[in-house]
Amino acid sequence: MSDAATRAAALLKEHRESIDRLDAILVYTLGERFKRTQAVGRLKADHDLPPSDPAREAQQIERLEDLARRADLDPEFAKKFLNFIIAEVIQHHKKHQE
Repeated sequence: MSDAATRAAALLKEHRESIDRLDAILVYTLGERFKRTQAVGRLKADHDLPPSDPAREAQQIERLEDLARRADLDPEFAKKFLNFIIAEVIQHHKKHQE
């Protein structure tokens, strides 16, 4: 293997290790987030509150789009990601109300 190929392989390995660490952070962060939303779902069920809060959801989407722009992330991707999470959370909240 040439010196350039060896350096490229080492750099690729470093990038992949970093990506693996970031994936772990994402998974643990989502786990923590869903623990909080489960608590919210139980609270809503205990107090007969609706499982969804459209005003809060719209506010969060706007907030996330702003964060995405500042993080140099496509705001549409961030919006799709948050919409996916919100839909999952609402399903959890509905289960608590059954």
